[in-house]
Amino acid sequence: MLFPTVEYAVFFLAVLAIAWPIARWLQPHKFFLLGASYLFYGFWSWRYVPLLFFVSLFAGLIGIAIQRSEDQAARKHLLTFGVVVCLLILAYYKYTSFLLLSTMGLWGLVGRTSTKLIGLWRLPAPFLPLGISFFVFHAISLMGDVYRGKLKIKLTLLDSLLYVAFFPQLIAGPILRASSFIPQLARRRDPNAIRVNRAFLLILSGLIKKVILSNTLSTRLVEPVFASPTEFHRIDVLLAIYGYAAQIYCDFSGYTDIATGCALLLGYRFPRNFNAPYMATDPSDFWQRWHISLSSWLRDYLYIPLGGSRAGTVRTCANLMITMLLGGLWHGASWTFVMWGALHGLYLIGHRMWAAPPLPFLQRLRAAPWWTWIARILMFHAVCIGWVYFRSPTFALAREVFHQLLSRGAITMATWPVMLCLCLGILGQYIPRFLRRDLEALMSRTPMFVNGAALALGVYVIELLGPTGVAPFIYFQF
Repeated sequence: MLFPTVEYAVFFLAVLAIAWPIARWLQPHKFFLLGASYLFYGFWSWRYVPLLFFVSLFAGLIGIAIQRSEDQAARKHLLTFGVVVCLLILAYYKYTSFLLLSTMGLWGLVGRTSTKLIGLWRLPAPFLPLGISFFVFHAISLMGDVYRGKLKIKLTLLDSLLYVAFFPQLIAGPILRASSFIPQLARRRDPNAIRVNRAFLLILSGLIKKVILSNTLSTRLVEPVFASPTEFHRIDVLLAIYGYAAQIYCDFSGYTDIATGCALLLGYRFPRNFNAPYMATDPSDFWQRWHISLSSWLRDYLYIPLGGSRAGTVRTCANLMITMLLGGLWHGASWTFVMWGALHGLYLIGHRMWAAPPLPFLQRLRAAPWWTWIARILMFHAVCIGWVYFRSPTFALAREVFHQLLSRGAITMATWPVMLCLCLGILGQYIPRFLRRDLEALMSRTPMFVNGAALALGVYVIELLGPTGVAPFIYFQF
């Protein structure tokens, strides 16, 4: 069930119509949302609803046991056991084939021999459950927040189940912290506190990003070029690289906007997940703007436990690289994702080396007003290099894309709809934030039926301008 579809619209309106009348009864309200979340996930495949239920139930039981225990050693053992089980589940479904083929490769048996051995061993690759990385990370976050004492209220199984399975964030995030979301479940919803206009604007902006910008760039630029880069001019290939940078941002941030808007209409707040990432001036700045819920999760649950920056330069660099390599592998079971993570690890290490020397010349350079824009341009192109590996299923395809940047021929992909979507996808991040606040304030002074009519008209125009069909969100595969 994709967000920009009639099926989801009917589903969400039905949930909204039932959830608010029963909101005065806290437990029935949460049971209803939990059932709706399982229905939402089951619309894709009922086969894996038990897996979702088991992971969230297991995390809830471990979390409750940790919260009740006063023995620090026992709490630590429970946390370790819970995290290991969750990671084993994730590894089985997501990395079985990857690990097997990689092991065969180390033995020098890749090719027909390795295929025969895999067949003889009869280890079929499990089908990847939708959103498994996200709900497993939610389960780990639940246990981790309880262990660290960040969850200040008593944990219940119902809250645990709903926290992991809550349908707006279930498939592709953002990754919610138990310490910020579960306390919201303990309070009755107040309809007067809902910023309806903000929710409408979030949903509308998300639809524009996904249906118009992302889908247009995908179908008219990125997919054709990356399918056969050798057939296109270097300008087309360069535009496709830029196009994918805009596509993945519009796709994922559009999903987040819709998810946040839907959750807000139900009375729940999600954290901000994107903050104009292509305005970043350095790698650290980029990861404070891009997929913020994941980058902060990796920082708090991986980088800092590894030692962070507390154990000297060499150890800090190693921790950065390990974190980014695992972050790349989290996105998919492929060496191109590992390469993407390695590049960002090198970017972070290189920037740390660049920023460390207290040389007067470098300090004056970094303080110059024009350096900010040079740094943004350099950072954007560094990110685009990584996106080539992220988008390419093989290293061979990535090499073809880079090699084709030196080619000649006729430019065919630079049509005005493509160029307009490309410019809006990248430069749209420079639109001042106060404009949306001003628009929300204007809507608050406008009658509700006028706002509703404007929203309906906006959705209709989006449907007319978008390509035929709705492509799945890119992050669904993770």
